[in-house]
Amino acid sequence: MIPTFNFIYIDPGTGSMLFTILIGVLSAAAYFLRNSFMKLKFIFSLGKQEKIEDDNLPFVIFTDSKRYWSMFRPICEEFEKRKQKVVYMTASPDDPALNENYEYVSTEFIGEGNRAFARMNMLKADVVLSTTPGVDVYQWKRSKNVKWYAHVLHMPNDVTTYRMFGIDYYDAIMVSGEYQAEQVRKLEEIRHLPEKELPMIGLPHMDALRERFLAEGELPAHEKTVLLAPSWGTSGILSRFGGKIIDALLKTGYHLIIRPHPQSFTSEKEMIEGLMERYPNSDRLEWDSSNDNFDVLRCADILISDFSGVVFDFSLVFDKPVIYADTSFDKGPYDAWWLEDELWTFRILPKIGRQLTEDNFGNVGGLIEECLNAPAFAEGRNTAREETWANIGHSAELAVDYLIEKRQSLSEKQESVKESA
Repeated sequence: MIPTFNFIYIDPGTGSMLFTILIGVLSAAAYFLRNSFMKLKFIFSLGKQEKIEDDNLPFVIFTDSKRYWSMFRPICEEFEKRKQKVVYMTASPDDPALNENYEYVSTEFIGEGNRAFARMNMLKADVVLSTTPGVDVYQWKRSKNVKWYAHVLHMPNDVTTYRMFGIDYYDAIMVSGEYQAEQVRKLEEIRHLPEKELPMIGLPHMDALRERFLAEGELPAHEKTVLLAPSWGTSGILSRFGGKIIDALLKTGYHLIIRPHPQSFTSEKEMIEGLMERYPNSDRLEWDSSNDNFDVLRCADILISDFSGVVFDFSLVFDKPVIYADTSFDKGPYDAWWLEDELWTFRILPKIGRQLTEDNFGNVGGLIEECLNAPAFAEGRNTAREETWANIGHSAELAVDYLIEKRQSLSEKQESVKESA
């Protein structure tokens, strides 16, 4: 008789909950063992008044992906300039930061996926800075040994385009525009959350990109180039339109560069590989997946995208027009679902470019020429900068100012509590 086995199906939500419970147990065990070790150390030292150093890290930067190094690099360099120690923790084994040679900034690979979150869940630090949403919502839990969590935006657009509850449990959100602060306050009111601190710092990665762009000087003569750089997910251009939009762009005669969102190579691997096989590299078309997007942004004359943040990198830093696809953005999975207001992104897009729909695919060449030559779009780019890019050129400086001042105030508060006890 062949034995039979009954397998229990665990849905993803239950699996995430069980993982969270496991991490909590492991964290408690680690904390207990460490305290026990310190007590034994004291006993075996025969009661000597040995000072046990506080091993809290002063500042930690955490990133779940190497693609955010361009955003954190200016901040790390500002810490280095001020001779302030900070630990940069990354979940990417090939993060470019690991190859940097700083004196005051140390870099560390802490494992991928859940291993990285497990490390963060047991972290001892004064202040943690990250651009990863979902703290205390998914696998990443607030450590009881971290005093302050600050979030820095990695795109100049709506805070509400994070997945639901993505920023709820941070202590501070570093914003770059007043409309972002207003969105945070509305979410706090609806969900009865305590008010976060909302320092207006700007956009470190765009400041660095602008500085690099200005240093490069004028672009040499080149073939007119269109960059197709969509976001990922079911609302993204390639997911909705696939080869249809590639065919339309190839018919224009312009050189075409396709740069999928990095997450597409993981979450939409089959679709991307299918398109790359159907449309291989040629003298008319090239696929780009480089970690640094500077060169393709600089050489392109116009960008076609959807709700990806690269729209604003391209238009506001490189001062070039965009065409944005009609992707019928679904607010369902995002914090935007909770607010009735129109997203700032979709309010500003008509001012900086033209919309591409399936109905006008056949005239995409005409749309490109219109966007390249219409002065109204240049005026729209100026408006967008004013609304979403505060403190141009000073954001990294202001970010580090805030973090240092916050740590100092937390320390003073802690000392005050000790004195009054």
